[in-house]
Amino acid sequence: MAMATTARSAARLLRMKAPSSVQRSSRTFASDAHEHGPKRVPLWEDPMHPGRWKEEHFVFVSLAGWGVLIYGGYKLFAGGSKEKNDTAPAKSSASTPAHH
Repeated sequence: MAMATTARSAARLLRMKAPSSVQRSSRTFASDAHEHGPKRVPLWEDPMHPGRWKEEHFVFVSLAGWGVLIYGGYKLFAGGSKEKNDTAPAKSSASTPAHH
């Protein structure tokens, strides 16, 4: 019985020391809190240095590059564009008789 009473009083003491729901600290995103390493810039500000790009810009460029590579490989190995042969003879105006 003494153990239960001690546990209840300890829980009550912890509740009183816990911050109320009214007092909340403001939180920010982890990436905004502290700057570590070199500053990241958009792709168009420094296009020759991919290591300095923002992560999402690097992902977009990488995906676009892979798309071009795969599409180019498909076109290369699939035979490129197929030209249709026009088998119907073309009518020329010299072969038709002129009526005067």
